[in-house]
Amino acid sequence: MQTVWLTGAEWLAVLRIGLGLWWLESWRHKDKKGWFERGTGIAWAADVAGKHKWPQVKKGFEAVVAPRPKLMAYVVVYAELALGLGLVVGFLTPVALVGGLLLNLLYLVLMIHDWAEQGQNAMMALISLVALLALSWQTWSLDSAIGLF
Repeated sequence: MQTVWLTGAEWLAVLRIGLGLWWLESWRHKDKKGWFERGTGIAWAADVAGKHKWPQVKKGFEAVVAPRPKLMAYVVVYAELALGLGLVVGFLTPVALVGGLLLNLLYLVLMIHDWAEQGQNAMMALISLVALLALSWQTWSLDSAIGLF
């Protein structure tokens, strides 16, 4: 494989780190007080799920998220932080990539009507898949440094 400036493995690390920074930005810009104290994030998602064109989405939301809104707010917000940190430093990278892929697919299904969100989630899911299948933790990662994976 020929590349410019960096090796192929290094470019994959750049892609992985960039995805991690994207997750960190998603975490950073969230109104944590709103999410944790007023329940704004879960309330917004409940509204979206309630109007969803696929009834399974509403049923799934009501079964999994609605009974525990405070816990789910923490899960969503801190999952984004954990994904970002894991990908940037390359720690438990395959786990972070699979987790991020699943979270993006959940967001993609929930936000099926919002084209702006669809582009972001589709691209993040694609990057996760490429970074996972190309073993992007081989370079510039704690996983590589300590011999994980």
